[in-house]
Amino acid sequence: MPYWDDFLNNVMATQMAKPFDLLLGRKTYDIFAGYWPNSKEQGADKLNSTKKYVVSTTLTNPEWKNSVVISDDVVKQILELKQEAGPELQVHGSSNLIQTLLQFDLVDELRLKIFPLTLGLGKHLFGDGSMPASFKLTECKASPKGVIVANYVRAGEVKTGSF
Repeated sequence: MPYWDDFLNNVMATQMAKPFDLLLGRKTYDIFAGYWPNSKEQGADKLNSTKKYVVSTTLTNPEWKNSVVISDDVVKQILELKQEAGPELQVHGSSNLIQTLLQFDLVDELRLKIFPLTLGLGKHLFGDGSMPASFKLTECKASPKGVIVANYVRAGEVKTGSF
């Protein structure tokens, strides 16, 4: 990971400093579950001990500790999780799941890491079904290697105008 450095380690450590649960799509879950349970890297203990909600219609018996599968009424179950008094729900990766969250206006904050490279068409963060939403920039930093870290919080409805 040529763009990863201490700057990004510190960003991630800050994001993971307070209690959180993870909400993951199946592909990201499989990647994480294949790596983190045996990792000694910074943050591994936190990721392994936190509760993980996995959105999947095919996973039935998750082996990674503290994993729960959400397979039915996904939007309803995520709404219920958001209303609980539990810790913050964080989504890492999970581009297909993010499309669902954006479509049903379930995103309160975006913590984007924008890397200075293109890899063809790639995946779209804001797909065709995304609900129009307004966000306010709360923080923006750039790493020495050119990665932009931008945090946005939900700011109500989209305001339109003309010029």
